[in-house]
Amino acid sequence: MVLYRVDPDQNMARYYRLDIAIDLFGAITFSREWGRIGRPGQRRVEVCESEAVARQNMRLWTKRKMTRGYRPPN
Repeated sequence: MVLYRVDPDQNMARYYRLDIAIDLFGAITFSREWGRIGRPGQRRVEVCESEAVARQNMRLWTKRKMTRGYRPPN
């Protein structure tokens, strides 16, 4: 899932990417990547106990970012 926050008046063009994946060792990971649109960003990857925990993290971070003004692409 990718969320964007764009405000030309403040020269703001940011993205926030959330992803659930399985790594090479079979562990379920939840990753977050954020930064300015068109530039490489920062990334954080967490290993989760289960897919349910990863999905819970996804819902939590999506809610946090939506309250900060990030939106899905139109």
